[in-house]
Amino acid sequence: MITSIHNEKVKLAKALQTTSKSRRKEGKIALEGVRLVRDAVQAGHQPDFIFTSPDVDADLLGWLRTRSIQPLEVSDEVMRHMSDTQQPQGILGVFPMPHPILTKQPNRLLILDSIRDPGNLGTILRTAGAAGVDAVLLSPTCADPYNPKVLRGGMGAHFRVPVVAMSWEQITETSYNMHIYIADSSGSQPYNQADWSGRWALIIGSEAHGAGDQARQLAQARITIPMAADTESLNAAVAAGVILFEARRHS
Repeated sequence: MITSIHNEKVKLAKALQTTSKSRRKEGKIALEGVRLVRDAVQAGHQPDFIFTSPDVDADLLGWLRTRSIQPLEVSDEVMRHMSDTQQPQGILGVFPMPHPILTKQPNRLLILDSIRDPGNLGTILRTAGAAGVDAVLLSPTCADPYNPKVLRGGMGAHFRVPVVAMSWEQITETSYNMHIYIADSSGSQPYNQADWSGRWALIIGSEAHGAGDQARQLAQARITIPMAADTESLNAAVAAGVILFEARRHS
């Protein structure tokens, strides 16, 4: 059993949980909790190593061993030190950073601009996965998709839909020849009157500041969600869910 927080593997996991700089430098991410570790392994991602607490579920240990993964046992104190949550689930894995592959001609894209809140970003990714988009493209001003809060909010969406950080030049190239909508509270076209039957991309910007100039230049039409009671705007994750499932209904 590992009992020291100064163990090199423990220090690596802690650093990956703490800063995006460490994740970029090492090319690795930390996944905490049963759901995330299971989803990653089932999706074919092989961990560098996995830590478990002494009281972790025996069935989970057996499931890992059937996949030739031998966890490293750590004390509860060490697990709490590495954890990003108040109540650790007793499992944390270090994995190589994913490198998602996009299809050459996607039909349904979600483009996120300036979504900086990790919890919001995670919820949007979870929604995008459920709505069946082909990929989520992140502008340079979005939060790190491998921030622990984004990973938890995504509930495994990172392993079901490609999530790719891109420059605006790359986003423009990837969405070429698609009909590109931008969600805008001042838009003139209701979202449920847009044409979702062909190849489309949807841009969602931050609710605080909206989408930036580059996103607006890329968009071909501004769509809006009609609201009652003089409500100015919806949370970005809620707006994304409303529009994406309407689009899915027509796909």
